[in-house]
Parts: sequence; C-alpha cells; structure tokens
Amino acid sequence: MGSEFAEMQRALRQALQDLQQAANLEEGQLLVIGTSTSEVMGKHIGSSGTKEVAESLWSVFQEFREKTGVSLAFQCCEHINRALVVEKEVAQFHRLEEVSVIPVTKAGGSMPSLAYEKMNRPVVVEAIQADAGIDIGDTFIGMHLKKVAVPVRSTVKQVGEAHLTMAKTRPKLIGGERAVYKFSEENQSCH
Repeated sequence: MGSEFAEMQRALRQALQDLQQAANLEEGQLLVIGTSTSEVMGKHIGSSGTKEVAESLWSVFQEFREKTGVSLAFQCCEHINRALVVEKEVAQFHRLEEVSVIPVTKAGGSMPSLAYEKMNRPVVVEAIQADAGIDIGDTFIGMHLKKVAVPVRSTVKQVGEAHLTMAKTRPKLIGGERAVYKFSEENQSCH
C-alpha cells in the first residue's frame, strides 16, 4: 500500500502544481477541496472512506498551503450540506458564518473529519466563495466557487482511482460594447 500512497501523493502534487500555474494563488485566497477517499480507492463515493488515504493526501495539501499561503477549505459530504472545514482565522478574515456540526467519516467524510482533527482551530462554515478548487472523486465543489469558474486542465486526470477536476475563478466581465478589460494608455482617452 505504501507505493500506492506515494503514487497518489505524486499525482496530487502535480495536479496542485498545474493548478497553481494556471491560477497563481496567493496568500489569503481560498482553495476549496472536495475529496472522496472512497473514489480514490476505486469504490463508490461515500461507501468506503479511509483515514489512511485522507492522511496521505493531507500532507500534500499542507505542503501546498505552506508554499503558497493559500487558505484551505475542506468540503464535507451532502449529509451535512457540503459545509466546509476551515481554520477559525480564515473564517474570521473572510467573515464566514460558523455552523454547529463536527464532521465525522459517516457524516462529513474522511478528508474533512481528518482536517477537523488536524487543524489548529477548526470551525465549520456553511458556504464560501473560493478563488479556486480541486475536486477528487466528483464531489461537486462548484457551489463553493466564485461566480465565474474556469476549468483548469492538468496533466493528471485522476488521483488513485478518482476522477480529478480543477477550476480557477476570474472576476466577471461587465459592461457593453465600450467596455475594456485590459489597461493600456490608448484606451484611457475619451472619444
């Protein structure tokens, strides 16, 4: 099983590197993480979650957080309405409303319950608007991304046996036919 975990970690590191290259995440921005450890192991989502897989992936997510300064939000399963586990400081900084629930493997999922256990001051919040997201095992993170999500293609297509998708976000493009989206001296004069 050790080499299997090493391969999962390698795939996740590469996927996060691809995401960072596309999204250029910075300190304080939010990354939503949806992970089905059951799917990673080739089982049906929600059926066979394992703490061992969660711990293996946790270490890679922590490396990414330390390298980028990005704040991590671990999405729970639908049994607790896809609430998210974040550090208390993150919730306070982003003015996120806490909810009263503690994720466990059977109601929350293995990854969020491990995050709750490992974080310094974990809290659960109902919703966020993340700057980017990674979805391992088709957990549907879209409800927690900012309005304009842009798919990010990776050289990695799966982590373990789980399908991988990622997204970054961008500000909305607003305005009509005279709107400009990139600054230049030329477009600063009025006609």
